[in-house]
Amino acid sequence: MSSKHSDIDKVFKALADPTRRRLLDQLHQDNGQTLSALCEHMDMTRQAVTQHLQLLEEANLVAIVWQGREKLHYLNPVPLHEIYARWIEKFEQPRLGALHKLKKKLEGDDDEKT
Repeated sequence: MSSKHSDIDKVFKALADPTRRRLLDQLHQDNGQTLSALCEHMDMTRQAVTQHLQLLEEANLVAIVWQGREKLHYLNPVPLHEIYARWIEKFEQPRLGALHKLKKKLEGDDDEKT
């Protein structure tokens, strides 16, 4: 298996977990958070959050920047864009958009959250 395939496998594995998706959502809302700030929104131990962040970092979905003694976590959207380009973009966008709107309307969820 090539390195490119193993990289994308890490991304899919990281995204498969709802806790890790929630951490990515938090970083999307407010990028550059410390572990303490991220833990405030999670109902788990610091050690558990650290393990999830480590998997996100290994999948290159989270980048770390040290500012003095603070370790800041940043969302890296590049792997997500690569998945989009390979698995979503090539499909017919107008039809997918119409189906998405219809699904949301049928589910009674018109507020366009993803």
